[in-house]
Amino acid sequence: MKPASPELEILHEDDALIVLAKPAGVPTANAPRGAVSVHAILQARRPPGAFLGVVSRLDAPVSGALVFAATSRAAAALAAQFRDRTVKKDYVAVVAGRFPAPLGQWVEWHDALERHAEDESPGSKAASAPRAAHARARVVARAGEVSLVELAPSTGRRHQLRVQLARRGCPIVGDRRYGSRLPFPSGIALHARRLTLAHPSSGESCTFEVPLPEAWAVRFPSLLPAAGGRLSQR
Repeated sequence: MKPASPELEILHEDDALIVLAKPAGVPTANAPRGAVSVHAILQARRPPGAFLGVVSRLDAPVSGALVFAATSRAAAALAAQFRDRTVKKDYVAVVAGRFPAPLGQWVEWHDALERHAEDESPGSKAASAPRAAHARARVVARAGEVSLVELAPSTGRRHQLRVQLARRGCPIVGDRRYGSRLPFPSGIALHARRLTLAHPSSGESCTFEVPLPEAWAVRFPSLLPAAGGRLSQR
């Protein structure tokens, strides 16, 4: 019996691109046999043979804004933007432990991540040269043993933010792979809240935003109200 496909909220769709709100727990593409992926769900609702390009990914347990290309030309243009680091990506996470900076202060992280730290296969020790991983981060609210953190990565290494936070002693809530002992109801507490890019056809700057899932307010009733208006609106 095939698993039920989740409903996808489409934020924007035109002849060049599709932007949607990815739910936690669903891989972007290349799902294991018998599982569903966002790419497969989208492809099933398009005309037979229609192009659908994967130009960026979110880890399966991560929710938020995700873009696909509707033409090969758009795929090349969007892929170039991600490669050239001109796409602005804003994430929100809830972490355990003590964030290594004062409240509200942006810090910059420049790490070298080895391939086995990025690989999706647990226990993988694939050897390769470390790759640079850059991000800005700040804590905007604290409540008990958890903190609400904003993150703005400029690179897109696999598991990058998960690894960078865990290395600093504050793993993402629910992310048992990287040391979290606190539970989370669906996926992990990492959300791609905002994506800004140049439209591949017109060149116009476009921003797409996905509000935090309702499960966050249920899981962190004292943390999110404490953030108030401090979440970045840039």
